[in-house]
Amino acid sequence: MKNTIVGVDLAKKVIQVCKTTNRTVRSNEEMTPDEFILFLANSKPMTVVFEACETSSYWKQQALLYGHDAKLISAKLVASVRQSQKTDKNDALAIVQTALLPDVNFISGKSIEQQQLQSTMRLRELCSKQKQRSATNLLHY
Repeated sequence: MKNTIVGVDLAKKVIQVCKTTNRTVRSNEEMTPDEFILFLANSKPMTVVFEACETSSYWKQQALLYGHDAKLISAKLVASVRQSQKTDKNDALAIVQTALLPDVNFISGKSIEQQQLQSTMRLRELCSKQKQRSATNLLHY
């Protein structure tokens, strides 16, 4: 549906999904990552909005694979819109509410190539630190 917006709050083991149609909340439920993939695969094209975090670029790419319009939104912006306690349900709802605001600036996210480069750079940095630690340890023996 064209007017369907899904707000997704990502966590390590569960994903909170708030589905709205024409500004009316249809569901706000918890899913496992596997259930969320099935949800994306079985849903008609819709707008899926993620709060920017460590895994949001990956999930954005997954949503795009299934033909959805995927967007990332700033966590600070979502926090300013949230009206009650910080829970997964409230966060998912706040993501939808933030996405509906006029003139919202969405975040671009990282491409697969950018993520690969970032992983390579982090691995290089880790190797460099380990090399330095090993050299320091050898000096003390």
